[in-house]
Amino acid sequence: MSISDAKRAAEGAADSAPVGWLARAGLTARGVVYLLIGVLALLLALGSTGKEVDQRGALAELLSHSYGTAVVVALAIGFFGYALWRLSEAAFGVTGEGKGKGPRLKSLGRGIAYLVLTFTAVSALRGVGQSQSGQQETLTAQVMGHTGGRWLVGLVGVAVIGVGATMVVEGWQLRFMRYFRSLPPQIRDYVRNLGRVGTIARGLVFALVGVLILSAAWRVDPKQAGGIDTAFRTVLAQPYGQVLGIAAALALVAFGIYGLAEARYRRV
Repeated sequence: MSISDAKRAAEGAADSAPVGWLARAGLTARGVVYLLIGVLALLLALGSTGKEVDQRGALAELLSHSYGTAVVVALAIGFFGYALWRLSEAAFGVTGEGKGKGPRLKSLGRGIAYLVLTFTAVSALRGVGQSQSGQQETLTAQVMGHTGGRWLVGLVGVAVIGVGATMVVEGWQLRFMRYFRSLPPQIRDYVRNLGRVGTIARGLVFALVGVLILSAAWRVDPKQAGGIDTAFRTVLAQPYGQVLGIAAALALVAFGIYGLAEARYRRV
């Protein structure tokens, strides 16, 4: 078999029904996790304590119930499927966007991120590992301990802010709607509005996480680089923080519901 034949075979596999199933399983897993993060954020804003408002916190909450192990196993499979789907897009092009380098690089980043999330789910099942915020603080401290480490952490912060800003623009301009071939008329408005609110909120959370990472580099304080949980607690500590926190939590729930609709109707 020639190289061109192998490439065509790989591209055909990337467009196959099994990869489509992996994509939908992954999108479902993402939607479920954001629903849980939103609920945990809402409980925290209303005064509950002890739960981390991030992916690992959501998994830990599931594992505290009798059915939790089976659900987290299913989510881990979904995360891995999502990662494989995004990596196939990075290799062969993004559905609806062709083979441009920008969309493929985004898919590469998302694929790597969900491989990490798969590892997080497996670690949670095994009952090992730090909290997600603790992992990020430890990694930040290790990087800043090397020559040029503060600059690298600062660049990561700027990159995360950029990702968040891109999400905000995508949500406001409804760019995500191009991924849908068709939607039943009776739910189209709901999907559009949930997607807009949820994507903007997710982008703002990412941007705040990036600001905290940048602040950690500037102040040489790794504890500030704590991820979504730290970002949400920072919001709650501000004037009118509870109101802002409740609004952010509900918007993340909206993104989770939108994510389930995406799993059902998105072109993959």
